[in-house]
Amino acid sequence: MNDIHWIDYIIVFASIASAIGVGVYFAHRQKDTSTYFAAGGKIPAWAVGMSIFATLISSVTFLAYPGAAYAGNWILLVQGLMVPLVLLALIGVIVPLFRKVVKLSTYEYFERRFGLFARMYSSFAFTLGHFSKAGTVFFLVSMALATFLDFNIYAIVIVLGITIIILTLLGGMEAIVWMDVAQGGLLIGGGVICVILLLFLPEGGPSEVLRIAGEYNKIDVGPYDWDFTQLTFIVMALNGIFYALQKYGTDQTIVQRYLAAKNDRDAKKAAYIGVMMSVPIWAMFMFIGTCLFAYYHTSGAPGLPDGLKADEVFPYFISNQLPVGIRGLIIAALAAAAISSLDTDLNCLSAIAVQDYYVRFKKSSTDRQQLRFGRIMVVLSGAGAVGVALLYISWGGEGVLGALFSLYAIFSAGIVGIFLLGLFSRRANKQGLYIGIAASVLFTAYAVLTSTKLDLHGTGIKETILDLGSWNFTQHKYMLGVYSHLIVLVVGYMASFMFAAPLAEKELTIYGYLEDKRKEKQMDIEPA
Repeated sequence: MNDIHWIDYIIVFASIASAIGVGVYFAHRQKDTSTYFAAGGKIPAWAVGMSIFATLISSVTFLAYPGAAYAGNWILLVQGLMVPLVLLALIGVIVPLFRKVVKLSTYEYFERRFGLFARMYSSFAFTLGHFSKAGTVFFLVSMALATFLDFNIYAIVIVLGITIIILTLLGGMEAIVWMDVAQGGLLIGGGVICVILLLFLPEGGPSEVLRIAGEYNKIDVGPYDWDFTQLTFIVMALNGIFYALQKYGTDQTIVQRYLAAKNDRDAKKAAYIGVMMSVPIWAMFMFIGTCLFAYYHTSGAPGLPDGLKADEVFPYFISNQLPVGIRGLIIAALAAAAISSLDTDLNCLSAIAVQDYYVRFKKSSTDRQQLRFGRIMVVLSGAGAVGVALLYISWGGEGVLGALFSLYAIFSAGIVGIFLLGLFSRRANKQGLYIGIAASVLFTAYAVLTSTKLDLHGTGIKETILDLGSWNFTQHKYMLGVYSHLIVLVVGYMASFMFAAPLAEKELTIYGYLEDKRKEKQMDIEPA
């Protein structure tokens, strides 16, 4: 790859330094847990929406979507297309529910609806999931930045980790939101520049790009077969429905932003802004992959090195085809995407540690003590995520970590099923739910262990963790999430009839929302 220019270095490091500067700027306002974790509920809707967008568009999207579109088509976009449909149906219920029922932790709702175990189970699942995600993002982004900047990857991990920890530690959610606004803009700008360049670099311009894309069927979301063993439209659509429910109904990183808005109306508006911005940007990065394919298949275009993988084509293009300054901007956008995703993870992991664990076991703690503990957890979570990334580098990104994350998938099954059961059924009770969770964990264990291949012995040969021959789970891995949630929902509901229990409070279900709406409508039509 070409040597990076000193101007590009300045742009990248200025972007990273600005994150620390924003943290320092907002540090003096972080006097209590409400401000530190929810920005005091005073952030305008457009900024919260931009922050949701920046969190959803991670650096993995920046790298993975162009590679997927280059190698195939736009089928991964189907998942994102399902999100607006779910939001239109449920966001009016979800936002006021959480803003009324929970103080800070999403999983407080789970406890009020199904008891302590449901809260601990879902909270622990979020913690493990986002902790592993944070380590993975650190690893993948650092790999890319080390290649671009020709720096030692261990140094990249540590510098990036320290930057994100300082931003989150000092500035809290307020700094995170406003930094997300800037970084989101940088991400959009970087993507738009790449699209423009890729449309006009090939001979023949945009018309030739679109001709090649059409000839090779690159702008498509098929195959459309009714086949759950392959990556098909129906598999991605089903997965996308549950992905949307998980992010907007059970994920602390999104729910915490509802609490940062000024009121219910602003929180709902922010949710719409976040997803309505995300879908076009997901599509833009898919289009970048399509344009890359067209560019490298036009006459007179430079050739790609032998053996270059599809997800390495975009980084190769950035390093070798972009002019000085623009290259630095794109690399800075990649770093910004990582910071936007990871600072949120650290703040939310800390919030969960405070609200779900520290406050429970130290009921007499003051707000000042809770804030101090929260800051400590930011540092520990950040250090832990950096440690996971360093282990990835040392162990080649798999091995023992792959096995641990497979175990996480098993013991966090069915979170969306719990949420749907609590929201739509007053009859469902905690005893029935526990049976549903047990059934889901058993099924997920079977499916994960019989379908996951890992290099467990460091020999380079991947083996199925548990090989049952023809009894192995053979459907696509994206269907596993669908099944685990449905099992909790169906089994939990049916098993609830085995136990006598009072109906749940209406305000904890959709029926409370519908009743409030009926009352509002009645008041509107009654004469004054």
